[in-house]
Amino acid sequence: MKMTKVIVVIGPTSVGKTKMGVELAKALNGEVISGDSMQIYKGMDIGTAKVTKEEMDGIIHHCVDILYPTENYSVKDFQDTVREKIADITSRGKVPIIVGGTGLYIKAALYDYEFSETSDDHVKIKNKYKDYDNLALYQYLMSIDEKSAQELHPNNRQRVLRAIEIYEETGHKKSDIVASQQHICLYDAYFVGLTLDREILYKRINQRVDMMKDLGLENEVKQLYQQGLKRTHQSMKAIGYKEWFDYFEGNISQEEVYENIKKHSRQYAKRQYTWFRNQFDVHWYEVHLDDFYQTVQDVLGDIQ
Repeated sequence: MKMTKVIVVIGPTSVGKTKMGVELAKALNGEVISGDSMQIYKGMDIGTAKVTKEEMDGIIHHCVDILYPTENYSVKDFQDTVREKIADITSRGKVPIIVGGTGLYIKAALYDYEFSETSDDHVKIKNKYKDYDNLALYQYLMSIDEKSAQELHPNNRQRVLRAIEIYEETGHKKSDIVASQQHICLYDAYFVGLTLDREILYKRINQRVDMMKDLGLENEVKQLYQQGLKRTHQSMKAIGYKEWFDYFEGNISQEEVYENIKKHSRQYAKRQYTWFRNQFDVHWYEVHLDDFYQTVQDVLGDIQ
């Protein structure tokens, strides 16, 4: 059985993934699926460097602006949505092109990841074991799923509870579920990895944050804050947003906020490189900043 062809454009933040995705879509009769876990949220445009109408250049983009920032969106939700989009785009004779930097989400969508069906509301499990201290809770997990317990720290209460919840709601050990997954890609995926010299990349990240400042990032986040968004909301855990809460609470200066965003963005870029190199069979392409079209041609020469 022939596998569905999917192009995946990955790489660290600020490397040029959005532009590459659009150019490949033009050349290959494709449509773009966002692989960014935060561009799904409406009203979070500047801080996520969300693709603009001008940047789309007529190319259809999926999984952008589909939720309000108060809503949660799990990896399982993303997996289901992207697989539906891939099937739909392919059925219309077009090429699906996933573009983004959220590695776990992309891997879940493309590989044989199965998620145990447990409730989204974890209050029930927390209340059930509220009288257990961390050690007692950990010992209980050891009794029902020793392998999962051995991979967790006894004080990581949230992860311990999650493993217990999986067992109690599904009847299957979390460790057995993980072991059954072979980490096989379900598609004929070609991973295009964009890369830059580290110092140049970090400079571009810093410049992008400065641009976000000029575009009015503070006002964007302030509006969300005034709407009642808190640091506990999933959307507000994004870099570019989470740094503002200490400022709004009077603990740090605006200058420190922007420095923290730059620092966290550089750290994230480093983690992205590590993830992609370890998890995917990536074809890496050095971005020609002075001639991006040449980078596009390098990629197309290998794909076509």
